[in-house]
Amino acid sequence: MITITVFGTTPPCAKCKRAEQEALKAAARFPGQVEVRKLDALGPEAQAYGLMVTPTIVLDGRVIGTGRVLPADQLAAEIQRALGR
Repeated sequence: MITITVFGTTPPCAKCKRAEQEALKAAARFPGQVEVRKLDALGPEAQAYGLMVTPTIVLDGRVIGTGRVLPADQLAAEIQRALGR
């Protein structure tokens, strides 16, 4: 199972909401293989990544985007790489 974590603000700003929506769209292309989690950028999990800007997108423990919304197509390509396709 691949995990996409979207770190954003609480309450979420417009950019953080869009980042989560794009992650959900990308995950929908891989039924049962991708989990999307939304976590607070000020939470303890975020400290492990040294986050400085939101949104931050993490794919299986690797930061793949910071401060911008990654389109679903780009996320899907990253997921495919992670799945070894």
